[in-house]
Amino acid sequence: MKLIKYISLATIVSLYFFSFGFTFLPEQINTKLIFAVLGVCWWGIESVQKRSLDIEHKLIGAICFAIVFSAIGFFSMDYNNSTDSSYATYIISFSVWMFAAYFVINCLKQGHDKVDFNLLAYYLIVVCVMQCVFALIIDTVPIVKSMVDRYIEQDQVFLNRIERLYGIGASLDNAGVRFSIVLLMLAAVLINNWKVQKNTVVLLLLLTAFIIIFTIGSIISRTTSVGGGLAIMYLFLGTGIWRFLIKRSLVKLYLLFFLCLIVLLSLAAYFYQTSDVFYDYMRFAFEGFFNWSEKGEWKTASTDRLNSVMWIWPEPNDYKTWLIGKATFDNWHAVGTDIGYCRFVFYNGLLGLVTFSLFFVYNAWACSTLLPGYTLFFVLLLVLSFVIWLKVATDLFLIYALFYCLNTREGRGDENHL
Repeated sequence: MKLIKYISLATIVSLYFFSFGFTFLPEQINTKLIFAVLGVCWWGIESVQKRSLDIEHKLIGAICFAIVFSAIGFFSMDYNNSTDSSYATYIISFSVWMFAAYFVINCLKQGHDKVDFNLLAYYLIVVCVMQCVFALIIDTVPIVKSMVDRYIEQDQVFLNRIERLYGIGASLDNAGVRFSIVLLMLAAVLINNWKVQKNTVVLLLLLTAFIIIFTIGSIISRTTSVGGGLAIMYLFLGTGIWRFLIKRSLVKLYLLFFLCLIVLLSLAAYFYQTSDVFYDYMRFAFEGFFNWSEKGEWKTASTDRLNSVMWIWPEPNDYKTWLIGKATFDNWHAVGTDIGYCRFVFYNGLLGLVTFSLFFVYNAWACSTLLPGYTLFFVLLLVLSFVIWLKVATDLFLIYALFYCLNTREGRGDENHL
């Protein structure tokens, strides 16, 4: 029964974190939206029972930012006579993530006595490892691939055309962003949880999970390497070694990490030489490393494309577009760039870009105060947001939504709630 419970809860977390649609349902309906509807019902029932609105105070600031950002997008859309409502309706997307997260955290609360950062991280780690495993199975077992493609809607026609790995709702940059978040969370658990540091078995499991997510996640999406690099930085900064004062409890962590790394590199070298499929996987995932070792230059096809033709800005004297944009986002071909900063400017100008940036700065600050002891994690999570925008426009609010609800469910006294 416990195994069934854990599998069920992990499935719920996965359906939220890696949401997808179904081929037999309308295109607009996906697992995230279904959870949001259930979350609204759950929140409504609890509010009636308590006769109060259970809302974390600091969430109100995030709501205000979402409303202002949506208003800027709506003004841009109206002023430019555009029908592209991508970010004019951001408050709706914000609300969907919040209520879906509320449902997920409530489900975890039903299965566990205490739901905290560590528990949430464990579930997300397991989910990401399973997505990596699913991606390999889907790619190598035709009958499984056929079943997934038949019922799961995740733009697999495009994915198959460009021959990319995908899990169940995990593909391309969206998967890479989520893998990056979880790698940072995994590093946070390793650094902050002394019980984990003392348990050799758990340490080995977490380090193995780190390597699996980093490696296979990079095959699915090379964006994963951004989170992997920040996570390694987190491990370095968290040990105190940069102050020439390493914590004794973390010595074992690093010894085991290097041991796992040696084993991994040995296995990777073997399969790289003996398996054509694995060879192709590695050449794609770590293209930059191979170019650096073979040609003396760190570059990839995607970075070359980004640096050469994708940095497109409005004309210098086009003050209107610089200020409020052209309300063009869905059809990125209309502006010719997929870089996040450029696309935000073309949609709602610098006004929208600055507001959206401050929104994530606020979320990082608010969540770091709600979850003391994880300040460095939230700083690096904020860095992740701004780095990823160099490549693609994406929204990391899905993880902040979980943290806001996590804090509400743990309860911090009536003074912190409306």
